[in-house]
Amino acid sequence: MSGLLWLIPVFPAIGFLINGLAGGLAGPRISKRAVSFFACSVALVSFGLSCAAVVELAGMPPGGRYMENRLGPWIPGVGDGGGPVALSLDWLFVLDPLTAIMILIVTGVGSLIHIYSIGYMWEEEGYWRYFAYLNLFMAMMLTLVLGGSLAVMFVGWEGVGLCSYLLIGYFYWKEDCADAGRKAFITNRIGDLAFVIGTLTLFASFHTLEFRPILSAVAGGGGSAFLLTAVGLLLFVGACGKSAQIPLYVWLPDAMAGPTPVSALIHAATMVTAGVYMVCRLSPLYLAAPAALTVIAVVGCATALFAATIGLAQNDIKKVLAYSTVSQLGYMFLAAGVGAFGAAIFHLMTHAFFKALLFLGSGAVIHALHHEQDMMKMGGLRKHLPVTYAVFLCGWVAIAGVPLTSGFFSKDEILYRTFLFSPVLWGIAAATAVLTAFYMTRLMGLTFWGRTRMDSHTAAHVHEAPGVMKWPLVILAGLAIVGGLLSVPAALGGGVMPFTLEEWLHPVFEPSTYAVGAHSDPGHAGAAMEGHGAPRAADDAAGHGEAEHSVALEYGLMGVSSLLALLTMWWGYRLYDRTPERLQAWKTRWSSLHEVLANKYWVDEIYDALVIQNFYRICRISYAADVHLVDGAVHLVRNVTVGSSYLSVFWDTWVLDGLVNLTARIVRMGSGGLKRFQTGFTQFYATVMVFGLFVLICIYMYMS
Repeated sequence: MSGLLWLIPVFPAIGFLINGLAGGLAGPRISKRAVSFFACSVALVSFGLSCAAVVELAGMPPGGRYMENRLGPWIPGVGDGGGPVALSLDWLFVLDPLTAIMILIVTGVGSLIHIYSIGYMWEEEGYWRYFAYLNLFMAMMLTLVLGGSLAVMFVGWEGVGLCSYLLIGYFYWKEDCADAGRKAFITNRIGDLAFVIGTLTLFASFHTLEFRPILSAVAGGGGSAFLLTAVGLLLFVGACGKSAQIPLYVWLPDAMAGPTPVSALIHAATMVTAGVYMVCRLSPLYLAAPAALTVIAVVGCATALFAATIGLAQNDIKKVLAYSTVSQLGYMFLAAGVGAFGAAIFHLMTHAFFKALLFLGSGAVIHALHHEQDMMKMGGLRKHLPVTYAVFLCGWVAIAGVPLTSGFFSKDEILYRTFLFSPVLWGIAAATAVLTAFYMTRLMGLTFWGRTRMDSHTAAHVHEAPGVMKWPLVILAGLAIVGGLLSVPAALGGGVMPFTLEEWLHPVFEPSTYAVGAHSDPGHAGAAMEGHGAPRAADDAAGHGEAEHSVALEYGLMGVSSLLALLTMWWGYRLYDRTPERLQAWKTRWSSLHEVLANKYWVDEIYDALVIQNFYRICRISYAADVHLVDGAVHLVRNVTVGSSYLSVFWDTWVLDGLVNLTARIVRMGSGGLKRFQTGFTQFYATVMVFGLFVLICIYMYMS
């Protein structure tokens, strides 16, 4: 299977070509059933190939779980022997335990969303175009996670950014959708610039862009602390753009203007996790740069809390889930920042399950209410949509961290590792967990509980989602409940698998793995690690000697976070279902705070005032300078040139040509008079001579 890894992203790419070309040539005449068949089939085939590859990988020894598929030279470098090292790149796909988790998420959850989209998008225009973009996105995301170098990863990185723009702006004739697509594209470009600079800096330092040689060099002591910190921060800025962290998070809530399945696939389960994946992929580099890890932890923690507070006051059901996504991504970066890379990937996986479920569930609600997204116009839907309510209930308890659900295991793992790193960050993260439980309970209350606030026409036509939308919801609901069993902590007896997710991922995150790869002698690798203390020191700082802490601490932290979540959920249920009259009293009492949260701290307005309007001013100044200075100077030169040409024409025509012509006329006039005396007759000449002689005699006589 190692030689066929390239087939995993190729099949979705084939689906893109088939639907794109067929739709572009046949247009509305192409059958929607054919479009659905090709789009979903290639996604499922890619999922099957991914499963086969992962099964083969699992059969290898734990320390040797690595497959490489080098397709050939991509950019062949040509060195001159003495100059700078030329950039030489192969098109390289790699499968290891980390990639295995990612491709299963992308193809598995992606296939369910493809199937769900058949029912959700059936009545929309450009059906073929939607599925072509969806297939292209899956191909690019698989390229990103399978890439064995930063260069191949960057192809997928930019590809998912392009697909995000196309899918967010799918309804391009709507101004808000077009604006949201542009906002996402431009914001991501800001982060991508830093990503490119960091990538080029790595190449300048290590003369390669492939992950294993770079990480082997770092594990062996290569690269200064300043260099690794600078590169780590630059790449993290790129991750902030792709994974919506402060200050580049503003595009993701607006991206909800796109179709709901797009929100589930791109902005919950896959694309927005690309930044987390990239940081975890380069974990040995970040372990050698503890300052960069600290920045990641602080930014992730701040983003988690900040976005959670905004989610408390949003009324658009998809906006609540969008800010929840930003907050949960902050949790993942917090885990990575404290060195718990396995916990970050674990939460990435469980988040893909329950957040895709919640987004698709919200899509079922929107579909049932004829595209209504305002929760203030819902209420009481549990009676009308029992299946949707049941699956939404599963997503709610999972994201809130109810014990034994998937979110409980991954969230508590992050909280535990964070406490070992910094009790202050743990306090902020725990408060964020409480807010998460509350705003999700608020969403449940406003949508499904209490009395209905729908108008009579909408209430009369509420209907459950069709089967093609229902079954993906049911499968995701099951994963949201039991998915956490893949990595049950040792304090609770371990997982249902022969090894936990953390054990599965351990070789990827252990710097000594790459040090062994860099040296033929394992003992020498160990010595290299001893000599290079930064990774080991950072690892120890991240864990603070985890083995020294008692199981009681883990149980205690787990009990505190679970109790807080359950109490918050119970209070939210009482507030939104049993005593709704208290809700208005709370809003009135805290009206100023509610206004701040409802307006999202006016961050977009601040960005508009400080950045966008100033940018527009610079554009207007540049335009004025271009029109009045640059173009003015050009026009002045043109006018001077044209004016001087007129003067030159006047001088040439009336002065130079005039003098020449005047001379010619004088000569012509003189010659005209003289030629009268040149008759050629002898008698005329004799007469003139006699006459001349007579004149001379007269003059002589007169003078004498």
